[in-house]
Amino acid sequence: MKRLVTIAALISSLLPEVSAHYRWTALITNGVTTPDFQYVRPYAIYSAPVTDPLSTDIRCNKGATPAPLIATVAAGSALGFKLDQPISHHGVINVYLGKAPAGTTAATWDGSGQYWFKVAQVGAVISGGTVTFPADGITQYLFKIPATTPPGDYLARIEHIAYASGSSVPGTPEFYISCGQIKITGGGTGTPGPLVSFPGVYTPGNILPPPWYPPPTSWPQPGPPVWTG
Repeated sequence: MKRLVTIAALISSLLPEVSAHYRWTALITNGVTTPDFQYVRPYAIYSAPVTDPLSTDIRCNKGATPAPLIATVAAGSALGFKLDQPISHHGVINVYLGKAPAGTTAATWDGSGQYWFKVAQVGAVISGGTVTFPADGITQYLFKIPATTPPGDYLARIEHIAYASGSSVPGTPEFYISCGQIKITGGGTGTPGPLVSFPGVYTPGNILPPPWYPPPTSWPQPGPPVWTG
């Protein structure tokens, strides 16, 4: 009985509160945090995450609409997203860039098509039978635009995939998503890839994490490998 209680306590400590939601609301460019939703697309639902990876909501969140402005960012420089409150669920981060197709801009493209590639990620860390999530509690995330990224208009898409409630098995992953509108300058003739689409890259099966218990020996990162240029 004591062993069962100990296991239950361990599982409980790993599971986040389901009511604590958060949003990526602003870009960080040139070390400066910009106003909320100046470059980040606002969306319809205040705090409810996306749970269906096959929905078009997986692109930029539910009911996302164009932001007022497009931020200019140099290839090879740092870009970031700010949160409105610290991340309060265990989970991982992925960042994608999607190049706006011909005839569209970062403000008019709806994110459809196979134009997205991953440029950064923060995964789980497993050591000594313990799983930790470096993204826990952060209030912003900075990453580098690969130096050879071709110039042009892009959407920068960030997601925190949260592994919410469930006993020894994590519940349905929750996607906390935002898209920032950017124009990349400089850059080069790199060939980003592999290219993926939203929806398309994720399925209900390939986003499920391993059980919390017994402690996993690996934690696969959802999505394609990172393109570094």
